[in-house]
Amino acid sequence: MSTLADNLSAISARIASAAQAVGRDPASVQLLAVSKTKPASAIREIHAAGVRDFGENYLQEALTKQQALSDLPLIWHFIGPIQSNKTKAIAEHFDWVHSVDRLKIAQRLSEQRPAGLAPLNICLQVNVSGEDSKSGCTPADLPALAKAVAALPNLRLRGLMAIPKPTEDRATQEAAFASLRKLQEGLGFGLDTLSMGMSHDLEAAIAQGATWVRIGTALFGARDYGNT
Repeated sequence: MSTLADNLSAISARIASAAQAVGRDPASVQLLAVSKTKPASAIREIHAAGVRDFGENYLQEALTKQQALSDLPLIWHFIGPIQSNKTKAIAEHFDWVHSVDRLKIAQRLSEQRPAGLAPLNICLQVNVSGEDSKSGCTPADLPALAKAVAALPNLRLRGLMAIPKPTEDRATQEAAFASLRKLQEGLGFGLDTLSMGMSHDLEAAIAQGATWVRIGTALFGARDYGNT
């Protein structure tokens, strides 16, 4: 087995163990392979091992890889901050967007989604830790934003996403993820998606209801940002 396949096996085991520890079906937690800065060849290898969902932060890099991998039935997720001048390409080339935090961006994605494609799956990013450096709407602004996005014609509001402040304390990790879950439960839109948890805190996220865990480093290894 290759290193990537070994890594995938180890991550899958962590996901299954974390789910079983809280009485959840491991199949209720999906792996989103965060492939930013990684070559198309690594995505191809991980896909051959059974992964089909890949998350990208950088639009131009993602478009290049999508072209190189167009022979594979991959599902592409945009998970990075979104500038207005990037919405058209995102609307045209992605299946999911996890990082919508402003109505203007959602409106542009809806307007620019090609008519022949299914509605774009949307998660609203919430700044649950209140960090100035983090993207995401405030919890106070979330209900109005969710209501407006849910009404847009070419989008499908699926749930919420968060990137809490990093910590190694399990209780603090779970508290942040629990806050996102409770925000979603309070919205009342029949949402089915909680995109939360990464390589260092996936167990805490799964304990609090994560349906997508976004795994990069533990799957692909350390990133080399010199090539971006």
